[in-house]
Amino acid sequence: MAYDVTRSDEEWALELNPQEFQVLRRAGTERAWTGALLDEKRTGVYRCRACRAELFSSDAKFDSHCGWPSFFTPLAGGSVELLEDRSLGMVRTEVRCARCGSHLGHVFDDAPQTPTGDRFCMNSVSLTFEPGEG
Repeated sequence: MAYDVTRSDEEWALELNPQEFQVLRRAGTERAWTGALLDEKRTGVYRCRACRAELFSSDAKFDSHCGWPSFFTPLAGGSVELLEDRSLGMVRTEVRCARCGSHLGHVFDDAPQTPTGDRFCMNSVSLTFEPGEG
């Protein structure tokens, strides 16, 4: 897929700290229960840390007890893209920012308590939070 925001690995490495680069550009995962946005409860919007695209509303955030910020749906308008991920000997669905292709996390269909049944399990380090209207 062609992205609106493109940079070389060298350019991304200058913009992101090492942990952000590892997760966003190398599809790494931060340790569970360590993310700064896990317990964020304010109203607002979650953005891609790499390109600042709006991705999730606080209205869609829920406590999934998995150790990472979780949302039951992304913002409308194709803010994320979903890709099959066959790494680590399993089949999962990777979630990437549709604007820059950065890795955000994975989505699972194991949240029957939500309106969609989905759990978008995101790395805090992949996101920034902007307080305001959700």
